[in-house]
Amino acid sequence: MRKMVLIALSLFATSLFAQKTPRISGQYLETRSADVYVGQCFANGEMNTSGQEAIVAWHIGEGKWDGVSLDGLTIVGAIKAQATLGDPYGKPYPAKSVLIVDRQATPEQRQALINFAQEMGGELLHHVVRVVDSRIDMEVAQGEHSTRARLQAGDVVTVETRAIGDKDHLCGNEDTFYKPLTQTAHAMPAVAMTDEYRGQDLNISWTLHNKRSAFVGTFAR
Repeated sequence: MRKMVLIALSLFATSLFAQKTPRISGQYLETRSADVYVGQCFANGEMNTSGQEAIVAWHIGEGKWDGVSLDGLTIVGAIKAQATLGDPYGKPYPAKSVLIVDRQATPEQRQALINFAQEMGGELLHHVVRVVDSRIDMEVAQGEHSTRARLQAGDVVTVETRAIGDKDHLCGNEDTFYKPLTQTAHAMPAVAMTDEYRGQDLNISWTLHNKRSAFVGTFAR
């Protein structure tokens, strides 16, 4: 009897460990065309006039998706929505998106990356108008609360972020007004020194500088 109880406890502990251990994890980067760290008065001024554009990026540290190892690979999505993303009264969907896939991926990894991004992005990446294979360099500074990051996806996407400082407080009532657009394990708002998408597939390109419009963090799924 005692042996059976011990076996049951062992199996229960193993099950709990398996549930808590993510199958895939890594670094996450997001930018928007509206400030995410902002006072409500400023946020209200941007609603319906900006915030329809976004860039999301995942760098997989380790893990599998669809049974395929994606260690060290990166995928980026550029999005054009129909209304300010994050506005509870807006109707941003359906949105159009372009996916940029790490050209180091094998055909099997490429499809797994696309499936992963669409699962993580949900409606953001439901309607993909083009998939581009490109070299992608994504670097996030060390540290759990780091907000310095850099992303270069071919000649299509450029993002560079830094921490929010005292001079970035314009009204004194700033807070994290919006949540990240996708599921994260941890995310910190940041200043996007450069937020750029260059392409024709979304019928819009953008180049923005020095907006409090980014999130830098991690994901685990």
